[in-house]
Amino acid sequence: MNYAIPPPDPVTLPVADSDAVFPVLRVFCVGRNYAEHAVEMGHDPDREPPFFFMKPAVAVVPNGGSLPFPTATEDLHHEVELVVALARGGEGIPAEDALRCVFGYAVGLDMTRRDLQDRAKELRRPWDLAKGFDRSAPMSAVRTADAIGHPSRGAIWLRVNGQLRQEGDLAQQIWKVPETIAYLSTLVELRPGDLIMTGTPKGVGRVVPGDHLEGHIGDVGNLHIAYEG
Repeated sequence: MNYAIPPPDPVTLPVADSDAVFPVLRVFCVGRNYAEHAVEMGHDPDREPPFFFMKPAVAVVPNGGSLPFPTATEDLHHEVELVVALARGGEGIPAEDALRCVFGYAVGLDMTRRDLQDRAKELRRPWDLAKGFDRSAPMSAVRTADAIGHPSRGAIWLRVNGQLRQEGDLAQQIWKVPETIAYLSTLVELRPGDLIMTGTPKGVGRVVPGDHLEGHIGDVGNLHIAYEG
């Protein structure tokens, strides 16, 4: 292949208990998938069709280490989420077949420049750059479904500097993982390497330089990142 410029390095996540890595293609994110979070954001908690936004693959950064604090924001927020990693894709996938597409799961953070998002909403403009900025999707290693099954319940929480900020249970999701995969596959053809971030429980809040974030989901694992002071 004669590339006009050198191709970028692939974006990958480590696979837990393995020397393999998971190649990231696209990142789809479900909005407002926990009722109490919908309420805290000023929306109706009723079960409406899910909506999605995207982050670029290069927003994904692996677990651990220190990150530079994002530019162009004075109100950075944390949102801890279950991440679904797909090994198979397709269009119009029935919900009863959807879990066959899943390779594994990870703990993720949907970091959000809330001030940019609020301003975009007021102006009725897209808020892509409030969500899809550099290093806006820290993630843990992927644990395979073969190892942990398909978690549909279990604790999900986030601590900032040791203080509990977010706490919930996967069972509180409005749209469960199979339903989410099935619905999304009616909008796009899903592909191997796609990631789906499945929404966040209540308690989202502000992060400042120097903060250390620790996320946890049941058998899926733990996520640790720190922002440079």
